[in-house]
Amino acid sequence: MYSVNSIKVEMLKGEIVMRNRRKKLILVVEDDIAVSEVLQLMLADEYQVVTAKNGREGVMLYKTMKPDLVLMDIAMPEMDGVEATKEILKHDPNAKILAITAYAKSRGKEMLEAGVLDVIEKPFTKKKLLETIEKYLNKHGRSQENS
Repeated sequence: MYSVNSIKVEMLKGEIVMRNRRKKLILVVEDDIAVSEVLQLMLADEYQVVTAKNGREGVMLYKTMKPDLVLMDIAMPEMDGVEATKEILKHDPNAKILAITAYAKSRGKEMLEAGVLDVIEKPFTKKKLLETIEKYLNKHGRSQENS
C-alpha cells in the first residue's frame, strides 16, 4: 500500500483502487448487476463504493479493503449472504453489515441471526437507504446497535 496525500492506493485483482480517506468506503455485495449499479448511483455522492458479485468475492474484498460498512444481498451464487456475513464477522467481529434483500420476510431473521445489524427490504428509497447507512456509520461499534 502506498500513501499519496489523502489517497491510499491498493492493488486488488490486478487493478489499482484509489481510496479517498475523506469519504467512507461501502462494500456492496450484490449479484444483480442492475441493483448493484443503482446502489452505486445512490451512494456515489456521499461514499466511495466497491462492489462484489457474490459472497465469496465479498469476503475477499472485505479482508482486502476493510470497508466502513457492507451492504449484503442474501441470495447469491457461490456463497450466499448468510454465509458471507458469518465469514466476515469471524474475520472482524466489529464489521458493520446491513442486509439488502427482497426476501426480508422469509430470510431477514436468518440474516439478523448471522450478525447483520439491520435488514433493508427491496424495493427501498434512496432516503431510506442513506438514513439506515448513516444510523450505523455514526455508531462507534456493534455494541451500540440497539441504543
